[in-house]
Amino acid sequence: MSTVSLHPAIDGGMAKAAPGFAGGTLRCRCASDAVEVKVAAQVAFNHACGCTKCWKPAGALFSVVGVVPRDKLSVSAHGEKLKVVDEKAPIQRHACTACGTHLFGRIENKDHPFYGLDFIHTELSKDAGWEGPGFAAFVSSIIESGTPPSKMADVRTTLRAKGLEPYDCLSPPLMDLLATHAAKAKGTYRDA
Repeated sequence: MSTVSLHPAIDGGMAKAAPGFAGGTLRCRCASDAVEVKVAAQVAFNHACGCTKCWKPAGALFSVVGVVPRDKLSVSAHGEKLKVVDEKAPIQRHACTACGTHLFGRIENKDHPFYGLDFIHTELSKDAGWEGPGFAAFVSSIIESGTPPSKMADVRTTLRAKGLEPYDCLSPPLMDLLATHAAKAKGTYRDA
């Protein structure tokens, strides 16, 4: 088995949440006039994501992305540089027009099960205390980004060795949240 480079925040060992940590500042990668986003909460459901929509640093197979409550995120500097990457996508990814870094993703559809949560990349913060990733999602999607299928066994082995269970969807708790939302919408939800 060979070890595969996944993402800088994973390869060198993953961070653990600092007790009482309540957020920090995310910055784009511009050398001057950086876009800044204040986050007043710890990240939840942080994970390695293999989808082709999430922002990844150069050379990374995965992004590292999690969520925070929408009301805990605010743009604090150079918001004029932000633009939505794909206005038709369910997650409206706000990226810096100068460096291309995605600062946050927001769901505007009030009927979406993740409405009220903003997606962030904690690696864009110099503040220590963020919870590291806890699982890997959409692992097979890295094939769409150019990873040869023959490398997938090594990728999954490396993820597991880092303590990240690989899924080709979301983690079971997040899939349960999606199914609960759908059941409530259909009127079939039962609370035991």
